[in-house]
Amino acid sequence: MLTEWFNSHQIDVQRLIDLGEALGLIAAISIVIHLILHRGVILWLNRFTGHSETLWHKAVFGQKLFSRFALLIQGIVIAIQAQLWLSDESAIYEILQTLTSLWIVLYALLTLYAVLGVIEVLLGRTQAGRNLPLRGISQSLKIIFFIVAALMSTSILIGKSPVILLSGLGAMTAVIMLVFKDPILGLVAGIQLSANKMLSVGDWLEMPKYGADGDVIDISLTTVKVQNWDKTITTIPTYALISDSFKNWKGMQQSGGRRIKRSLLIDATSVHFLSEDETRYLRKAQLLEPYIKDKVEEISRYNEHNRSDLACRINGRRLTNIGSFRAYLERYLRQNPNIHQHMTLMVRQLPPTHEGISLEIYCFTNTTVWVEYERIQSDIFDHLYAVMPEFGLRVSQAPTGHDFREWRASANQQRPKNAEAVASEYQPAADSMRMN
Repeated sequence: MLTEWFNSHQIDVQRLIDLGEALGLIAAISIVIHLILHRGVILWLNRFTGHSETLWHKAVFGQKLFSRFALLIQGIVIAIQAQLWLSDESAIYEILQTLTSLWIVLYALLTLYAVLGVIEVLLGRTQAGRNLPLRGISQSLKIIFFIVAALMSTSILIGKSPVILLSGLGAMTAVIMLVFKDPILGLVAGIQLSANKMLSVGDWLEMPKYGADGDVIDISLTTVKVQNWDKTITTIPTYALISDSFKNWKGMQQSGGRRIKRSLLIDATSVHFLSEDETRYLRKAQLLEPYIKDKVEEISRYNEHNRSDLACRINGRRLTNIGSFRAYLERYLRQNPNIHQHMTLMVRQLPPTHEGISLEIYCFTNTTVWVEYERIQSDIFDHLYAVMPEFGLRVSQAPTGHDFREWRASANQQRPKNAEAVASEYQPAADSMRMN
């Protein structure tokens, strides 16, 4: 009865049987190849190299490169079998060819994605790779591959050449530029950052406009991620690093020294010439003794040569406490083992202000570690503030509540005495007025 039904509908039974046999053969060979590749080769490679736990093993299997490549091979094998076992005029052949072509394009795209992922992981561990925006380059190539795959898939579905689609792509350029504006700007910015060696992963970036101050942890096609020192994450548009200014601390880290540039304010009323007793006392300081000795001899020769009348303190040259303090600080930094002696080192006096005389320390530590740097800087200024009174100098600061309380207490102690003095002074005059 089934044969009669086929004959009534003019269906060639033998041709249908041949088609079923061909499809069954294609399916059987595809299943065998799938088992060989996925259950045999890939598992063997994973077990054979799995004990080493090398970087390339983690990268290859983490990105599923072999699995995607195996599926690509399966699609190619199915397409070849369709050409071998099926007639070109068969509708099943056209459907199978279309499906396998789309399969091949899809897994070719995924395989290229996996290859880019493996390259990104492997190069990311090298010094040259750290200086390149690998994530941005990888994402740019993925977008290009995706566009090509989309064009090829569309040409397969409509049965037209990709060249025809490309010829009509010019009219869509404005739309593409609008849609992919950020990726295009990010790609250009990434190339400029890489070519000019402006930024790389691991650099210390400071960009106050975006609230970024920390290590760069990722440079992608459209964004740069910065992990701030408080462990928050700041995301900055990649093109903003080209259009705006930022500070990269990489040069400081590579130099081996970090700058100390801090001032202290000295009360101007505490500055004076050193007396002979003060000079003898400061000469006992080991760091200052050679300076005091040479300076005293130099000043003596100058005064004798110019016949200066030293009876007046204005005449001639004399040692000052602030000048001696500045010389002491420079020698203190010179012998400090935590200060980089091959970089700029000086103690200079800045223009005075209404707040006092500013004395600035400018030098570099021999370490760039943040915690060590702050400790060294604090130790220096701890010693600086403690030694200032030895030179007769005072720190300039605004009056505090403690100062006002002392002034008030002093005034309260003096007021009764002054009142009694005034009363005794005017008592005779008051008595005479009463007698009159």
